[in-house]
Amino acid sequence: MLHTLSVKQMSEKLHAGEITSVELTQHYLDRIAQFDPELNAYVTVTPELALQMAREADERLQNGTAGQLTGIPIAHKDIFCTDGVKTSCSSKMLDNFIAPYDAHVVTLLKKAGMPILGKTNMDEFAMGSSSESSYYGPTKNPWDLNAVPGGSSGGAAAVIAANLAPMATGTDTGGSIRQPASFCGITGIKPTYGTVSRFGIIAYASSFDQAGPMSRSAEESAWMLNAMSEFDQRDSTCLEQERADFAAELNNSLEGLKVGVPAEYFGEGLDPEVEKVIKDAIAEIEKLGATTVPVSLPNKDLAVPSYYVLAPAEASSNLSRYDGVRFGHRCEQPKDLEDLYKRSRAEGFGAEVKRRIMVGAYALSAGYYDAYYLKAQRLRRMVHDDFTNAFEQCDVIMGPVAPTPAFNIGEKTDDPTSMYLADLYTIPVNLGGFPGMSIPAGFANGRPVGLHVVGPHFSEAKLLNIGHQFQQVTDWHKQMPEQYS
Repeated sequence: MLHTLSVKQMSEKLHAGEITSVELTQHYLDRIAQFDPELNAYVTVTPELALQMAREADERLQNGTAGQLTGIPIAHKDIFCTDGVKTSCSSKMLDNFIAPYDAHVVTLLKKAGMPILGKTNMDEFAMGSSSESSYYGPTKNPWDLNAVPGGSSGGAAAVIAANLAPMATGTDTGGSIRQPASFCGITGIKPTYGTVSRFGIIAYASSFDQAGPMSRSAEESAWMLNAMSEFDQRDSTCLEQERADFAAELNNSLEGLKVGVPAEYFGEGLDPEVEKVIKDAIAEIEKLGATTVPVSLPNKDLAVPSYYVLAPAEASSNLSRYDGVRFGHRCEQPKDLEDLYKRSRAEGFGAEVKRRIMVGAYALSAGYYDAYYLKAQRLRRMVHDDFTNAFEQCDVIMGPVAPTPAFNIGEKTDDPTSMYLADLYTIPVNLGGFPGMSIPAGFANGRPVGLHVVGPHFSEAKLLNIGHQFQQVTDWHKQMPEQYS
């Protein structure tokens, strides 16, 4: 079965002429038609575009101009603008929006020769931790259809877990690549802020948003990150630096690696089964030559309240452009301009997006700016400094991605605070702009659990090296839900 091959095996077969990209792409399109109605992981499927791009990839494979990823199909989170394809951000507000250009990431992956299978479901405007706030309904977790796949990149994680795409793009603002990767048993990495261009990614919180790869293994993620990261002058926060090879260190030994284990990560609120999985995974990494050292992140508990002032503040500014005038949802027969603004926004945005716009507008309002926004920025610096200090004692930090495995659909929808705390371990990494990765490490209560590996700025190659070496001695990343294998 083609979908059970690794991306490396697919690439070898494509280059050897044993299979064609058209065959591979059609195989995934057939699986999407068969399984996605149940999972609701895709918002839009693009069979004509996919097969046209696959034919072009086959030409490159035949004439010797193909790269490592040429001919491998991909799914894009529906937050990346894709020229001529609906880009909705899973919101009614953009349900009718056909992007007139490609995001820089999409351009680069097209250049690599990867056929686009479609756009994946997500939390509306990337605001959520469960993919339940989507205008198109929740995505289900392939490991347990009663469970959420995580969020906001839940659709992207689900399509890989269910073998409805071999690779997918995601974005991570407060954990939105790593938490779904953990919940769905796949590999996902959020690079250092500024590594990947944000041009053409619909903005949620601009000082946090970062795109990254989602796939089965660390090796595949390294290949994809190589293709995705290139300086882009259209994004003022994109880092202009020598292009890194994220796959260069994959086979390095972990001998001498110092792993920081924060006591704060293993306290109250962590599911005991998750704790056991994480400690077993760290022990496995110790067998590969690493040593553990205790470190402290004393301001961990300040991260979530700080984030939920800063991110909504940025969101309230970014989402002010959706006014019913130039693009997006427009209310019927507005009485006047004010009525157009009010009703278009009231009808176009869902409850969670409205909640965050209100919180953000309040935090930025006169008289409250200093008390909330400015104070939250100071807390952000304290959280950043905790990590910087810890990295003086260790090379990487390891712990859980989330306090629990995937929770049930509907379990937390009436309790926003409980939902926000699902990102307890991931948010601090975004506050500091550090790279973080989730790698499959086992199961708790029958649902997947990811190991969270965090490094200093620009240590993606080291994180991927750790992930790859761990995946040489474990097979958690190869496990697939029975009904989709």
